This record gives sequence, structure tokens and C-alpha cells, in this order.
Amino acid sequence: MSSVLIHTGDEGVTLTGQAVKRLLERGNGDAALLYLALLRRHGGVPPRSLAGELRWDRARIEAAERTLRELGLIAPAAEELPPEPAEERPAYRQTDIADRLEGSAEFRSLTAEVERKLGKKLTAPDVGVLLGLNDYLGLPADVIYLLVCHCSERVQRRYGPGRRPGMKQIEREGYAWARMGIDSQGAAAEYLKNYAQRQERVPQYMRVLGLGERMPAASEEKYLTAWQEMGFPPETVALAYDRTVLKCHELKWPYLNGILKRWHEAGLHTPEEVEAGDGGRKPQEKTSGGRGAWEYV
Repeated sequence: MSSVLIHTGDEGVTLTGQAVKRLLERGNGDAALLYLALLRRHGGVPPRSLAGELRWDRARIEAAERTLRELGLIAPAAEELPPEPAEERPAYRQTDIADRLEGSAEFRSLTAEVERKLGKKLTAPDVGVLLGLNDYLGLPADVIYLLVCHCSERVQRRYGPGRRPGMKQIEREGYAWARMGIDSQGAAAEYLKNYAQRQERVPQYMRVLGLGERMPAASEEKYLTAWQEMGFPPETVALAYDRTVLKCHELKWPYLNGILKRWHEAGLHTPEEVEAGDGGRKPQEKTSGGRGAWEYV
């Protein structure tokens, strides 16, 4: 039997007599179906994006994909984290969406509640996003609704009343929640509580960085969130800011972040700990892999 190589990004799917033999010997029907679906698409899509077409949930398609990898029929996975939506989002057909709306009262209710929250009628692709979060990522309907509310509140806080998040934004946040294991109402409530507490402290961090009362940009907020999660109070960030300005003559976020990461690795988080354990050290530049980086020595 001739060999046909089908590429899926960096992966390859090969149809050979040996491939057929391996599938028959394993006796896994789902793996065989997934393999056929990949061949039908000429390897032009990632395996997990076929969840909608096959009408499988995330656990089922991941198990089939894992079997194909074990059999050596597709390349090993680079990572086991849930994929980015732009690359791996399942493609749901309108018939799939219609079937779910007709067959699931819970999903119909979720769709209606999201429409009310966003103040608009959802299109078929919009509903497909909700279906992907529910069917592929396995997020319960009540968690998805909390997710939508969270995204709405974030957008209104940043841009003012009346603004609404797009479905792509909601989808990205949903994948982030899945990565963090936020898949129950309790886990979502705990995350939202911690998020609110972090947001309350953001103005303090902005002030010690000399940025006044404005809202942080999205990239700035990522730094502030990371520093809070590492356990740094605003006073310690102020010390790192002073050292940054002393060296760089302005606020450079990556440089400041490098100082705080080194302190975090050394277990120094309060101003007192920093002064006792790091106060006499001066910054020097080092080069690693062709890229400059700053560290205190």
C-alpha cells in the first residue's frame, strides 16, 4: 500500500498498511474515527479542532488523540495544556449548534442569559463559542455565566458603562480559566474573590510607580497581577522602582520585573527582607543566549 503523508502544522499523519494494522490491533474505535477524520481533512487541522465535527466532548477527543500518539500515528504533543482558541478551537457546524439548543434546556438557558447580559442577540458563531466552552473545555453552564459576567465587569471598569466584551475575549478568558482548573462554581467564586482583592490594590501599585490614578494598560496589569501573586506589597515594588529609575533613568517594566523575580526566588518580599538580604548588591548586566538581562550581584 502506498504511503500518503499529511501534514497538520508541525505534525504528520501517515496512511500506510502499518498504520491500519496498528489501529486494528489496538481496537480503539474512537482513535480510528479520529484518524479517518484527519485524513478526510488532509491533515489541515489540529486533531482537537475536530471535536465539533465528531460531536465529542473534550475528554473523548483527547483520549483518542492520546491513543494515536501512543501508536506513533501522529507526532508527540508539545504540551498537555488546553490549546489556544485561535489554533485549536473546535469548528461547530450550524446543525451541531441547533441540535444542542434543541436538546439541552440548560444550554438554551445559558444562551438566553448571556444574550441578556451582553444586550444583544448571539449569532451562530457566538453560540458556537459558548458550545466550545461547555462541550470541549467542559466548563459547566453556571461557570460560563460567571465567566461572562467577569469579562463584562472588566470591560466596563476599563472603558466605562455600556461597553461589552466580544465573544473572542470571553473565549480567551475561558481557556485561561480551564488552564487554571476553574471548572466549578466554588473554584470560580474563589478566583473572582481573589481577583477583586487584587484589583482593589492596583491603585496603590500605580501610585508607587509614579503613574497616578489612571487605569493600567493590559500589559501593565499583567505585571501588577504577577507581582501580587508573588507576594510583593506596594512598598517593595517601590524599592524595585527606585532601583530601576536609578539605573535606567525611567520606568522600564521588564527591568523592574527582573528585580522582583530575583527577590522572589531569594524569598525576599517585604522591604525589611530586601534591605537585610539584598540591600548592598548592585546591578550588573549579563548576556545569556545573545540577549541582555539584568541581575543583582
